[in-house]
Amino acid sequence: MSDNPVFDRIKDEIGSTDVVLFMKGNPMFPQCGFSAAVVGVLSHMQIKFKGIDVLQDMEIREGIKAFSSWPTIPQLYVKGEFVGGCDIVKEMFEAGELQKLLTDNGIAFEDAPAS
Repeated sequence: MSDNPVFDRIKDEIGSTDVVLFMKGNPMFPQCGFSAAVVGVLSHMQIKFKGIDVLQDMEIREGIKAFSSWPTIPQLYVKGEFVGGCDIVKEMFEAGELQKLLTDNGIAFEDAPAS
């Protein structure tokens, strides 16, 4: 383990589930528009994912930004690798790149066209 217990918790989370979304709120009730947009993309594709509500844990909320060197939330991880935030996820989805990333990582999803 590292010298940073918050980073260890984050590594445990992203290592235990194929698709993890650090977000404000939870998948059933996102607490910001950006989190809601990413949940919308993942739900549209019927991807099974774990949502982690950063509003419930300030250490995780600040720690995830340092962990990824990315200043905003939400943050999507696939197979332990940082994918991006809201704009990147939406752009990847619209370009078919998110679908390719999931396929390349063996993650099942519904291949529905962007609406």
